[in-house]
Amino acid sequence: MEKRDRNLIASALVALGIVYGDIGTSPLYVMNALINDAGGTRVLTKEYIIGGVSLVFWTLMLMTTVKYVLIALRADNKGEGGIFALYALVRHQAKWLIIPALIGGAALLADGTLTPAVTVTTAIEGLKGVALGSRVLVSDQNEVIMITFLILLFLFIIQRFGTSVIGKAFGPIMLVWFGFLALFGIANLVHQPEILKALSPVYGIRLLFSPSNRMGIFILGAVFLATTGAEALYSDMGHVGRKSIYLTWPIVCTSLVLNYLGQGAYLIRELPYLGSNGASYNPFYQMLPHHVYLFGVVIATLAAIIASQALITGSFTLVEEAVGLKLLPRLKVRHPSLSRGQIYISVINWLLCLITSGILFYFRTSAHMEAAYGLAITITMLMTTILLHQYLSHHWSKVFAMLFMVIFVAIETVFLLSSLSKFVQGGFVTVIITVIILMVMICWYYGDKVRDEMNDESKYLNLEDYKNQLEELSKDESIQLYVSNLIMMARINKNHLLKRETLYSILDKTPKRAKVYWFVTVNTTDEPYTCYYKVDMMGTRNIVNLQLYLGFKIDNSVNLYLRQVVQELMAENVIDKQPQKYTTMPGRNVGDFRFIFLKERLSPNSNITGIRRWLVQMRLFLQNITLSPVQYYGLEFSQTYEETVPLFIKNRSGALLNQRKVKNYVK
Repeated sequence: MEKRDRNLIASALVALGIVYGDIGTSPLYVMNALINDAGGTRVLTKEYIIGGVSLVFWTLMLMTTVKYVLIALRADNKGEGGIFALYALVRHQAKWLIIPALIGGAALLADGTLTPAVTVTTAIEGLKGVALGSRVLVSDQNEVIMITFLILLFLFIIQRFGTSVIGKAFGPIMLVWFGFLALFGIANLVHQPEILKALSPVYGIRLLFSPSNRMGIFILGAVFLATTGAEALYSDMGHVGRKSIYLTWPIVCTSLVLNYLGQGAYLIRELPYLGSNGASYNPFYQMLPHHVYLFGVVIATLAAIIASQALITGSFTLVEEAVGLKLLPRLKVRHPSLSRGQIYISVINWLLCLITSGILFYFRTSAHMEAAYGLAITITMLMTTILLHQYLSHHWSKVFAMLFMVIFVAIETVFLLSSLSKFVQGGFVTVIITVIILMVMICWYYGDKVRDEMNDESKYLNLEDYKNQLEELSKDESIQLYVSNLIMMARINKNHLLKRETLYSILDKTPKRAKVYWFVTVNTTDEPYTCYYKVDMMGTRNIVNLQLYLGFKIDNSVNLYLRQVVQELMAENVIDKQPQKYTTMPGRNVGDFRFIFLKERLSPNSNITGIRRWLVQMRLFLQNITLSPVQYYGLEFSQTYEETVPLFIKNRSGALLNQRKVKNYVK
């Protein structure tokens, strides 16, 4: 076997552990949700069971296999996938595309709070009433809740240490899990092969309009739970690669289909005996032989933990990308291991922990959680379809793109309406979480837009017009040297325009004399791993317009990049060397650095009212309570100074003072 083939197999094993946790655990609760929609086991019919499994099968085929595996995976941004990576590919086509990106991203983050609670709870519920010797492992739902809470708490605690070690075991465990699903699906299928009728879409369509289906088309809200992990599959493409997903999805899909068929076959066989069972009857556990039941619960719990872990780390990745695209405030991102994909965002971790725990204690049972589960991801899928249409229009063909749009918007709209039918039962929780996240994104993104749009041109100055003053100030020995290298983290456009406050800080608020003035702009590119710079010396040797181009997955360690740029410019004799008389480093040719940051506050003189003023105020509020520029740019151990400046947006004119006679003055 060639090395390339071995690497692909190893990557495929990793994909099993990372990509399929969410969709791979759906057999734990999908059939249970369908039984609940039917009104419990006592009203189940053969027609309902076969039709329900048929709807699940074709949902998997259309939503996951066709839309995501065959189409969406080809819309990658330098190997990265997910709704924000997709938005980065198409955002230049139309300004309005930010709307589906914001809505879809907010809903996907909301889904990250629901999945851990519902999957782990469902798995632990399998232990309820099970005896090990003379002792019952879990006697009631209160114990289920506490065990689930402790598992989730442990999961959130270990995030800060990274998951690279336990992550290596995820693949083999999920391989066992999918083998388990297939094995016991087949074991039940052979006893009732009639369930194979479900492979025909006719039975699923009949069920939608059948009298035995009291929910009508709203049954699709439960059916949709079978494909909730499809969006995660697309988002995780950057971690494992497209080829690994192409290699593993047929195995995963086959295992899932076999298990759903097995559960359906078991229900048909047990129909005469199901009348005494309640609405919480779970065929996944019931179809297992007694001697493997406990193992089934254990492996299901491990799979649920892996699914939860994947959703948590996926949320970190999603937030990091949103920050890079300036859709969320700056947040501190840590890398617990040497792997770039291993990230940890403390505030997101504990917010997820708090919300997930709240969902667990509020709903208490997996059956109740299912009412809230699925709505968020339906919204995300619909938004992804809109963005994919834009991508396909420019990279495939407009006819195919329109056909794709019509088919999947129609399907997902029906799924969305079906999920909304459970709004009162729990869907409102999903909507509340999504709206809160969306409001944060809107305030951050549009607050910045309003600020930029409403600032007068007079608020910007051309650096070219002030370079002579800066050169003279640098040589003026009558003014004490402030620092060797003065760095202003100030955005400069291609016409050398920058905010007035930047030059006001240097020239007017006690002139800051420096040997070299650095104006540093950090540009976030659409590509994930871009890392290069451009320098414009503006015809001088001590005024540097430095443009850093960093991908949305690259760390903003400005001090490290700046040291590299200084050394290279000195080596090329672009700027003068700065020999140091007093130093612990003999031969040092670089002086000291100081970074200046301007903290904006909305001036009471600003002529801005209504929703626009509120957006700007909320953005400044979020800016002040989240990560500071010093932390964001990795400058905790550098010399920094922060100045507070007023943010003038369309100043309103004050009343003119009336002139009075001046007394007792000397001409």
